[in-house]
Amino acid sequence: MKLNEIKFNVAQINLCTEAEGPYKRLAIWFQGCTIGCPGCCNPELQMMRPAHIISLDELLAIIRKSKRENAIEGVTFLGGEPTLQSHLAELSYHIHQEGLGVILFTGYELNQLKQSVISSIDLIIDGPFVEKLIDHERNLIGSSNQEMHHITDRYKTDINWFLKRRSSRVEVNVRNDLLFTGDVVIK
Repeated sequence: MKLNEIKFNVAQINLCTEAEGPYKRLAIWFQGCTIGCPGCCNPELQMMRPAHIISLDELLAIIRKSKRENAIEGVTFLGGEPTLQSHLAELSYHIHQEGLGVILFTGYELNQLKQSVISSIDLIIDGPFVEKLIDHERNLIGSSNQEMHHITDRYKTDINWFLKRRSSRVEVNVRNDLLFTGDVVIK
């Protein structure tokens, strides 16, 4: 299959953020989730509908441009539920070919994921968000049942980014709309 034939359902992309993992990163939020965790921080991304259908080659061009212009270290996959994208492992493979790391946030547990996805990611934060278990200790991780799995050594020395409590952080990006990312939820 050609790179322009592989498609992803993308809700939004932040070309450069320091709120979605260690270092400067590009963040991709995928549209659609079948888990439906009550209290989800992105309920608008749960609906199974087309958002922005983007080909693999278009996504890679966006990532390469951000690497060149923003000096990103890696890419973070969020959602919705990223693992519903049938070619996520291929996207990760190509991101690694660019010398970038990959972090995945998923509502599924590690043992529910395809091995091809697991082996294509550097760090996986897994498990459904449980509202009564909100995690006030770790950065960016929603509830205490969610676990961090270092699939590679890439982010092992950066564990304090998640564990050392920092002040709440919000990034606001102005484009055609406002994109708020980080620890603070605006209701």
